[in-house]
Amino acid sequence: MKQHKITLVSVLMLFFALFSNAIIAENSKQFGDYVIHYNAFRSDTLTPEIAKAYSLTRRNNRMVINITVQKKDGDATRPVKAKVSGFASNLTGQVKDLEFKEIHDGEAIYYLAQSQVANQETLKFNIKATPAGESIIANIKFKQIFYTD
Repeated sequence: MKQHKITLVSVLMLFFALFSNAIIAENSKQFGDYVIHYNAFRSDTLTPEIAKAYSLTRRNNRMVINITVQKKDGDATRPVKAKVSGFASNLTGQVKDLEFKEIHDGEAIYYLAQSQVANQETLKFNIKATPAGESIIANIKFKQIFYTD
């Protein structure tokens, strides 16, 4: 993949900096020597360049779920590869399978999936992440309402 002027890392860092106390918050779950960071947001908040670079559909009725797995190394953490799978279900029980793709951006490793959403749709996410070389499975469950208008 060719180099991009604006990387996904910089866009997500800016996104968290601007909105972490307002619209969305970055969430994380610790298990053993690992930390899983997760969030979901409308894909139209990405720049057209980032969406194109990572083959993401950019629309107000599409969401992106972002998962990163990091291993604790003393006081620091480092990104690690993982097997990530999961689904989302809405309040009427419709299931949306999530197909995660692994993205490398410098040293960062992201797992991204997309799905369509309706205005005021609440999705309950059920995600499993297994760090490479490990047998432990982290279960991440959260819910989020999406507004498309």
